[in-house]
Amino acid sequence: MGDSEGTNRWRISPARLQAFKVLERIEKNKSYSSILLARAEKELSRLDRALCHELCLGVLRRKLLLDKIIEKLTFKKPLDLEIKIILRLSIYQLAFLNKIPRYAVVNEAVEMAAWIGKRKAKGVVNSVLRRFDPRNDFPSKYNDELDRVSIETSHPRFLIERWIKQFGFEQTIELANANNTTPPLEFRFTAKTSDDTKSRASDFTVKELLELADKGEIYFQELASQKIAEALKLSENESFLDVCCAPGSKFTLINYLAPESFSGLFVGGDFFLKRLKTVRENCEKLGVKNYHLVAYDAQNCLPFADETFDVILLDAPCSGTGTIRSNPELRYFLREEDFQGLSRKQSAMLREAARILKKGGRLLYSTCSLEREENEDVVHKFLNERSEFSIASIPNLEQFRTDEGFFRTFPHRDSMNGFFIAFLRKK
Repeated sequence: MGDSEGTNRWRISPARLQAFKVLERIEKNKSYSSILLARAEKELSRLDRALCHELCLGVLRRKLLLDKIIEKLTFKKPLDLEIKIILRLSIYQLAFLNKIPRYAVVNEAVEMAAWIGKRKAKGVVNSVLRRFDPRNDFPSKYNDELDRVSIETSHPRFLIERWIKQFGFEQTIELANANNTTPPLEFRFTAKTSDDTKSRASDFTVKELLELADKGEIYFQELASQKIAEALKLSENESFLDVCCAPGSKFTLINYLAPESFSGLFVGGDFFLKRLKTVRENCEKLGVKNYHLVAYDAQNCLPFADETFDVILLDAPCSGTGTIRSNPELRYFLREEDFQGLSRKQSAMLREAARILKKGGRLLYSTCSLEREENEDVVHKFLNERSEFSIASIPNLEQFRTDEGFFRTFPHRDSMNGFFIAFLRKK
């Protein structure tokens, strides 16, 4: 594959080159688009950053549909992954980005095929793209209705099937379509936010917001994630543990929302030291003080005595199906068999968290998953085992309350990521 100097010779735009690299790494390494795009965008101009971002997320949100189109145009001929990525990028531009001239898309795609060392594929790329007609080449025949929904919304069939069982057909269509929309840019204040910034919060441009975030005056945090932190109101002397605190979004917000006179123990933990380093960096950047970080395995044995903490947040590791809108590649990483394994881990963590919670204490269990196995089923199983725990209400989240007494948000209903919250009290 060529280097950066070679790309100039091949006349490939920086935005398309970086988009190709990001999509290739996602396919090969199951990497996350948010991390890769943040790195790639450092090498791009403002306009190129916007195009790179649009290309990557657009392709990820339409991948199954794009592959169906490619399959038709190539007569199901096997293609190398790199060529398939080039075709996905190019057909996405031709089908969904009307401002980019066809000749520019086709020429750069052919150049890119040569640049990656696939000269023999140049003819295929050129032929496919010159024949593609958005009016006639979108799929029209499907195996069945589930196949249609899966391809048109670019969600694996098994996800569509399980959501229909949980939420019904119409809700599933709305959910899948919402997952293919761009989430709003949400942010919140920090301990470093000036009064001037607070007063002008709604007037800042994106560029200004990015500069404020770099200084720690604001923190970008999705709205549902903020709701979880806001549900935990600490009193000044309470002890608190965030069991899975990395990267620190909720941990730092709970600290920020605590009373100014707060003097209790404030602890966060995680399994990986690298992730705890990220938490510490975020704490320093956002002006968080008087906290402790601990490394441990939350599934097996938390390093605390029984009944140590007044308040515990267990934002458990999960499938993340509620965040597909923000992380579109997630849908392609998941397998049906993943969910039962996750629920076992979550149950083990919940039991350990319960052990170290004081009598009269509060335990908030949450996930960013839509799946019942990771949410209601985990909590009901726990409550059947531990009669001293009961479901409690969260007054400021009543609009999200379910019939079972839990709290759920959905992208299509609430314009925020999908989260589950169970608020439990220990007698």
